[in-house]
Amino acid sequence: MRQIASVLKSNGTEGELVMSFRDIDPEEIDLKEPVFIIFDGLPVPFYIESLKKKGNTKAIVRLTDISSYEDAEELCSKAVYLEDDSAGEHQEDSLKALIGWTLYKSGDEFDEEVGTICEFYDIPQNPCIGVETKNGEVMIPLHEDFIVAMDPENMEIVLELPEGLVP
Repeated sequence: MRQIASVLKSNGTEGELVMSFRDIDPEEIDLKEPVFIIFDGLPVPFYIESLKKKGNTKAIVRLTDISSYEDAEELCSKAVYLEDDSAGEHQEDSLKALIGWTLYKSGDEFDEEVGTICEFYDIPQNPCIGVETKNGEVMIPLHEDFIVAMDPENMEIVLELPEGLVP
């Protein structure tokens, strides 16, 4: 997904929103396709019911199921995304490039070597890497929140992994 807008503020009492768009003209958005807003780490789809362009980069937007001032206020400062197939392909290619890298688990005193990345699993909304460890291959979710550091020159990546994920 790629970010196309940010919700600046609510507009009126009927749930309309003022959005600032980037890298896209608001009138170019396909109203038959959903936009997404992240709640609790998950993308939630909304359809644009109406869009009134204001200037070059802003628009007053009404989304499905947002029908009150209170609903609109909950969305203030949230990012708005579109599914981007080409971005997904680019992300998959860049994640496949991690094959052969050494994975380290972030520790309190030092980083502990886990193993070598040997596979990339393209699971929708949950990309994972296969890591060859001394105990065999383990599958680890590759989420941006887990990444502590990356060293492309030495082909090393450090992840903060939840306890018990790696034997």
